Amino acid sequence: MQLISTSPNTTYSGAEFDFDFAALLEASFAEETPERGDIVTGTIVSVDTQGLIISIDGMKRDGMVQRRDLERMGKVPSNFNMGDEVDVMILRMEDEDGNLVLSLSQAQQTEDWKKAEELLNTDGVWEGIVGDANRGGLIVPFGNLRGFVPASHVLDLPRGLSEDDRKLRMVKMVGQKIGMKVIEVNRKRRRLVFSQRDANRGNREQRKEVLLDQLREGEIRKGVVSGLRDFGAFVDLGGADGLIHISELAWHRVTHPKEVLKVGDEVQVYILRLDAEGKRIGLSLKRLQDNPWSAVEELYHVGQLVEGTISRVAQFGAFVSLDPGIEALLHTSQIAEPPPEDPSLVVHEGQKLLMRVISIEADKQRLGLSLKEVTAEEKERWQATRAANMASAVEAAPVEADAAPVEAEPMPDLIAPEPELVQ
Repeated sequence: MQLISTSPNTTYSGAEFDFDFAALLEASFAEETPERGDIVTGTIVSVDTQGLIISIDGMKRDGMVQRRDLERMGKVPSNFNMGDEVDVMILRMEDEDGNLVLSLSQAQQTEDWKKAEELLNTDGVWEGIVGDANRGGLIVPFGNLRGFVPASHVLDLPRGLSEDDRKLRMVKMVGQKIGMKVIEVNRKRRRLVFSQRDANRGNREQRKEVLLDQLREGEIRKGVVSGLRDFGAFVDLGGADGLIHISELAWHRVTHPKEVLKVGDEVQVYILRLDAEGKRIGLSLKRLQDNPWSAVEELYHVGQLVEGTISRVAQFGAFVSLDPGIEALLHTSQIAEPPPEDPSLVVHEGQKLLMRVISIEADKQRLGLSLKEVTAEEKERWQATRAANMASAVEAAPVEADAAPVEAEPMPDLIAPEPELVQ
């Protein structure tokens, strides 16, 4: 058997050495070293006017609780005795003097952390009073802790508000008692996060079910715009939100709901669809407006010259906005001869053009336009009229004494061949 000597006077067999080393290694891994943020138990070994010296169990190291930490609890060092066992939190493993810095006041918040963890695990609702507010959310005292309710979890806070408006609404909640659910507890990072929205979700779902039973398709209801998204607008109908899809905001094309509505607007909406199973409420704004297509044949006729604005360019042509809220089509084949491979090289969004009506299908809500069928003489007359109107507008506009003279902008070409006009 091979013998291993670890000192001049001690010799172990290889097997014994392997066993002892493995046991020590396992013990070292099993033993967790306390670190910053941990709550540990210690014994008071010294009391003076500056604070307490605590011997931490299992660390073989003393730490210091400063006097100001005790004063946060309304106490002074003389309130404590040597030999007392206390729970403390490790604030810093080492200060500038190499001392272990401890906190007795923060350790006493342990019960609050335990209560918060219990609420988190049981999905319980807790009521607290809002103590403060900032742009990010609400501050709510929770025993000796400070909880936080992010703005996204504040109930009935309209979406799409500016930071200042959002803060103003939340400041008005200071002093109010609100119900909340705990959604995050992190002792080491000292994060306690609540959600008012989640606490009220059950009640809101119940209100939505009641509202779905009361609503009927085709009804007209009042509501308040509660949020704007790229795809539409949410409207609070009294405890439950319905959605106005962007296509139902107006008869003309809408790029974003903010062009039509803003958060907080009171509106009348048409109940378009109800989905009790999916608990969805589809709303419409345009169904309460006159349909411009019902009078399109009275306003327009084939062969008529019209002025329109390019609202969108697609591969097959361009959509054109005409009064009153009609979106017509300028097909690629009607832009020029030969047709351009890419319409965006010829026409662009926002461009005003003179075009001729070539087809009207009121029942299908279609109106076709042509640019190539407008004669050069018609284009010249239209450009001259626009130039005269712009000049008159400039002359009629009031000019301040020190202001520089305003020059009329040059008329853009009907079709933009210049590089700077190409998009």
